[in-house]
Amino acid sequence: QKKNNNSTMSSTTYPVKIYVYDLSQGMMRQMSAALLGRQLEGLWHTAVVVHGKEFFFGQGVQSAAPGTTPAGRPVEVLDFGDTEIPPDMFADFLEDMKHKYNDTSYHLLANNCNNFSNDVAEFLTGRALPEHITSLPGHFASTPLGMMLVPMINTMFQR
Repeated sequence: QKKNNNSTMSSTTYPVKIYVYDLSQGMMRQMSAALLGRQLEGLWHTAVVVHGKEFFFGQGVQSAAPGTTPAGRPVEVLDFGDTEIPPDMFADFLEDMKHKYNDTSYHLLANNCNNFSNDVAEFLTGRALPEHITSLPGHFASTPLGMMLVPMINTMFQR
């Protein structure tokens, strides 16, 4: 956190980072063209690092010390600039999002970690995640194998 001083007001800002993980550990890049008929670079999982914690969505919204989650080491860290949203306001935002992101609302293709990270990033900074991350479910679903698996995936995630 750092203080910004200017002539009209003083505000504290907090750095925002997006941790990007490849859950396939490189296998998607190597095998997707043969298996899916389309080259995909990774099986992306994202988390938002702000206020000294890494926030992510899986079985509800969770947090951990940055870089210590089960996802392992990030393959990329995106600098999303700074936010003026203080920790207490951010906690209120996360509480308000529990209807959308909770232990029963996860869906691999429609309500996943990247949707959560995107919503959080937009709240904190006004910036969306890169399109290659948020479009991954659609790219997968448009492949021949994806078209066969989407109905099964949807059934698995119905509550």
